[in-house]
Amino acid sequence: MSLFDYEREKIMETESPLAARIRPSTLDEFIGQEHIVGKNKLLYRAIKADKLTSVVFFGPPGTGKTTLARIIANTTRAHFVQLNATTSGVKDIKATVDEAKSALGISGRRTILFIDEIHRFNKSQQDSLLPHVEDGTVILIGATTENPYYEVNKALVSRSVIFELKPLSREDILTLLTAALEDKRRGLGAMPISADIEALKFLADIANGDARQALNALELAALTTEAEAGVIRIGLSVAQECIQKRALAYDKNGDNHYDTISAFIKSMRGSDPDAALYYLARMLYAGEDPKFIARRIVICASEDVGNADPHALQVAVAAMHATEFIGMPECQLALAQAVTYIACAPKSNSSTIGIGEAWADVAEISISGVPAYLRDGHSPVAVKGYLYAHDFPGNYVKQQYLPDELIGKRYYRPSDNGVEKKIKESLARLRGES
Repeated sequence: MSLFDYEREKIMETESPLAARIRPSTLDEFIGQEHIVGKNKLLYRAIKADKLTSVVFFGPPGTGKTTLARIIANTTRAHFVQLNATTSGVKDIKATVDEAKSALGISGRRTILFIDEIHRFNKSQQDSLLPHVEDGTVILIGATTENPYYEVNKALVSRSVIFELKPLSREDILTLLTAALEDKRRGLGAMPISADIEALKFLADIANGDARQALNALELAALTTEAEAGVIRIGLSVAQECIQKRALAYDKNGDNHYDTISAFIKSMRGSDPDAALYYLARMLYAGEDPKFIARRIVICASEDVGNADPHALQVAVAAMHATEFIGMPECQLALAQAVTYIACAPKSNSSTIGIGEAWADVAEISISGVPAYLRDGHSPVAVKGYLYAHDFPGNYVKQQYLPDELIGKRYYRPSDNGVEKKIKESLARLRGES
């Protein structure tokens, strides 16, 4: 290490953000994630025994992925190299692999390669890692906020143990905040701070499982609050100013996006307007495109309500047009109206099932053609015999409309819910089934 590097590290020890300064350096200091690093858990044993194999850590920001990698760096006898996928490329990987081969050949020392944000590597970059992970030249530690089963090379995933980190609990974050206030060397313990428990609980709750967010807010409160009688007092109002908006784990292109929209749709389908409104608010709060939400509401109106309440589609389409016309924030009112209407409406997926079955038959069953009397009158093969429904009582006459190969098929089977019950009864009378 050069003199400049040494001086830089000394400065970083005091000038880095609080969350970086108090980062745990050993497993015994690590807070949370008991399901993977609790004593006698697989990862705990592997780190303690320095027998780690390639792993991928994934989970929301501020849950300890990089911290675990640093703990491994402090614990292992192997050479430890860190790259960030946002700034590194194939050239950096090749240089690291060459160094790893040299270290292994000269001293028998293995190399652990930690790649932060590994999902940001493209396919060719991830592919360049594969042979060296496979032959053991490097032990890979990947960290990602995305689901590796979707965002990381399947071959790399199959050669790694996947560990999912969960959002930290309120109690875990409260423990971290308290420790930061007491730590005189790395934390805020050297400052004359008095923090109300209500303020700390607020920060722990509002951070939404992200320890970094809570610690940054605590540091901001400590550095910007004037001392009174020699004491920096951090009350609830100060804490609220430091995090004015809850930090949601929501990436519009990532897992949380898909998880939330899935829960939103399933809540409407499950006739729970309260849950549906919550997920609507969550998406809008996080900055989701309201037009995307509106399109999903229209789909749900047809897919899950259907003819049980035909007005649901009208309400959904009207909300979509209102969203395009007025935008945020006012369009949330129209979206909320549509969401609650659809959630409370009677449900039927009869049309959804029907089109699915018809689609399958189109793909799998060969037919000789449309019945001749149903063809266009200008067709050279058209024949007489078509019965015009309006010429008969009740505007109905029994007639074969399906191709010969599909006679007797029933794609639309109305439910007994809402308006569709009347449709079912009407169809039964027409078919002579009632």
